[in-house]
Amino acid sequence: MSEVLLVTGSSGIAAATARLWGAQDSVFIVGVKEEECRSLAAELPRAGFNAADVRDEEGVRKSVAACLERFGKIDALFNVAGISARSLGDGPLHECSTEAWDTVMDVNAKGTFLMCREVLRNWMRHSQKGVILNCGSVLAQRPQREHFATAGYAASKGAIEAMTLSAAAYYAPAGIRINVIAPGLVLTPMSARAQSDARVLEYVARKQPLTQGLIAPEDIAKTACFLLKEDSNPITGQVITADGGWAVSA
Repeated sequence: MSEVLLVTGSSGIAAATARLWGAQDSVFIVGVKEEECRSLAAELPRAGFNAADVRDEEGVRKSVAACLERFGKIDALFNVAGISARSLGDGPLHECSTEAWDTVMDVNAKGTFLMCREVLRNWMRHSQKGVILNCGSVLAQRPQREHFATAGYAASKGAIEAMTLSAAAYYAPAGIRINVIAPGLVLTPMSARAQSDARVLEYVARKQPLTQGLIAPEDIAKTACFLLKEDSNPITGQVITADGGWAVSA
């Protein structure tokens, strides 16, 4: 029987994972951009979508219900939807605007929480096993002062890590696994600022020597699909860093 993945986000890592998973199994896409979700779902043989903002509790509830109505179950959840709040004033802590802090925590941390909670409620109600993978960032544990001083963003990803580990401990006896994937700098729409800055690109080429630059979203998708399937059993409560060598490079 086809395994069903619910993925949040419709571009970058989310889109790459949906395509990889959807080549063989069923995928349901939840994203804020309806046309982007529709277009991505149309590429795949067994796909559905619902346009919703992960910050919206009712939108999250309806999205999970729509996935269950379409496919009858959810086997795995990949929370990718997130933002960088640099354009709103995220930066070093003494410069970080309240708007940036509130917005990035709302989308990244609260959005992940709401989606996890809704899916877990379904699984616990039906005594179902499942797998959750939440998207963190290498910056939560491996900050970089010169080019990536974004206190709000790092805090939001750190919150995701802490929540994931706490939940993994609680739900392990129910056969539910929950992990974090922490990418380095990936070639996605969210990294557009970095992609346009020659100094950042030069730095990242050294900092991520395995890829000699930004990581392809398809490479993160491969790791994500492994962690979302039974092949990765019995991994739970872990932060899996997929950073091209960022954490071990000067």
